[in-house]
Amino acid sequence: MADLHDIRYVRVGTDRLDESVEFAIRILGLELVHRDSDAAYLRGDDRDHNICYVKGAAEGHVVGFEMATGEQLDQAAAEMERAGIAVRRGSAEECERRRVRDMIRFADPSGNAIELVSRPAASGRRYFPSRAAGITSFSHIGLRTTDARTDEAFWTGRLGAKVSDWIEDAALLRIDGVHHKVALFNSAYAGVHHINFQVGEVDDIMRSWYFLQEQGVQIAFGPGRHATSGARFLYFYGPDGMIYEYSCGVRVFSEEEERVHVPRQFRREPTSYCTWGSKPDIAEFRSEAEGSIAHAG
Repeated sequence: MADLHDIRYVRVGTDRLDESVEFAIRILGLELVHRDSDAAYLRGDDRDHNICYVKGAAEGHVVGFEMATGEQLDQAAAEMERAGIAVRRGSAEECERRRVRDMIRFADPSGNAIELVSRPAASGRRYFPSRAAGITSFSHIGLRTTDARTDEAFWTGRLGAKVSDWIEDAALLRIDGVHHKVALFNSAYAGVHHINFQVGEVDDIMRSWYFLQEQGVQIAFGPGRHATSGARFLYFYGPDGMIYEYSCGVRVFSEEEERVHVPRQFRREPTSYCTWGSKPDIAEFRSEAEGSIAHAG
């Protein structure tokens, strides 16, 4: 079983590279680290980068997770191959494009592209925000699943994740003390559903709520508070329909809390998603049969 150290990056293929970069800088508040003709690297913390926008929508979405050592990466690759999972080692060029020393790539049962990396590049300077959004770190991703139970078994059985809570059959998965680093979302296709950045406090969320409205950005959900993680949140749309989230105050388990925690089963009803009463403008959060909210990370 793999022992994921932390989430590292998201790669987003886009036919609107210039627009995506402009949005990330002017609206999200990320720092542009590097750009060439094919890709742009941006960050909201002290890592080398958190998001890489890649030219061409056909490049799809990729989520990268860090392994603590190269030996653990090799072990994870060997275990997956023994289990019949197709694993591909990254080429020298692919590793260079991801700013890592080594990597492997495979897919979860839904077809989401996942990369495990070792020795990712560190940055020698602090993050300089392009606007005062209050971002403190890149924290988690929402991931689309075509079969939540099968994907949950893959993440827990092969990648060592633990279930913090469920809403219906979609799990919120942790790989360390943070309530979740991956939130599964029922969907008809694979891909990244949303990208989360933590901010310092609820005042940052409220300031951004007003700022985003002034800039004509479509609010997707919030401001609100999740019943699962306790986080205060704000979701909004960017280019290509990608959803971004600011949140703060997410639950962090102590070692003792992790040891005794029993995942909770939440029903598909409004108070399971927002305890404040916010209603989402996100298709995947709604039940087609009931017209109700479906799942929020």
